[in-house]
Amino acid sequence: MTENAMDELLRWIISVDRRLILLEYMRKHTIANASEIAHESNRSTQNISHALKELEDMGLIECLTPTKTTWKKYILTDKGKIVMDKMEGKYI
Repeated sequence: MTENAMDELLRWIISVDRRLILLEYMRKHTIANASEIAHESNRSTQNISHALKELEDMGLIECLTPTKTTWKKYILTDKGKIVMDKMEGKYI
């Protein structure tokens, strides 16, 4: 990923607070689901589910239980980990 593409992705993430909330949660937890994040962040499950879908579409997270319709579990992808490191100032 080019530096310019990374910067655009970071701008996309920080432009909507639900995305930041999701990544903050993922930094503290290995596995996430919408209900747990919504409860911890005082957001609606629908709001967090939307963020999960957005980050999944961008390749930052991956669903571990894609055949389930509820209580899906997500983890960061390698790309998501790189983005997280960049956001924390660790990206080289």
